[in-house]
Amino acid sequence: PGDILEFPGNSYFSHFGVYYGERDGVPYVAHLTIRDSDTKLLLFGRAINAAVKLDPLDVVGKKYKVRNYLDDKHPPRDFYVLIQPEIDEIMTKPITFDILFNNSEHQATMLRYGVKKSEQIEKVYSKIVPTWKDLFEKKKI
Repeated sequence: PGDILEFPGNSYFSHFGVYYGERDGVPYVAHLTIRDSDTKLLLFGRAINAAVKLDPLDVVGKKYKVRNYLDDKHPPRDFYVLIQPEIDEIMTKPITFDILFNNSEHQATMLRYGVKKSEQIEKVYSKIVPTWKDLFEKKKI
């Protein structure tokens, strides 16, 4: 419990969750989802009333890998003392999903480490920012 799981998506983005443990022999994952959101279509990369849900692992995805990629920089927080109670509490509250600032990877790293981070968004920024900078310098935008 407490491991970050990455579920491969398209070539740009994956979905992330935190392994919660088993209930009645069924493994569960806590993950930020827009599945039941009022806003099904992401408007400007945002969805109002997204939520952290606890779903069986095989409902979230059949293919996944453990991705505790910040363990060398940030110590993982204790699952039973910190992470599990936070998951139980946050599941009762609506959350705004934002692809750039609060996606499932941000949520998973926040739960495991207490730090919001999204490597996939950082990769997007690394490609977009130089392009924008060049256009600004040439006064094309």
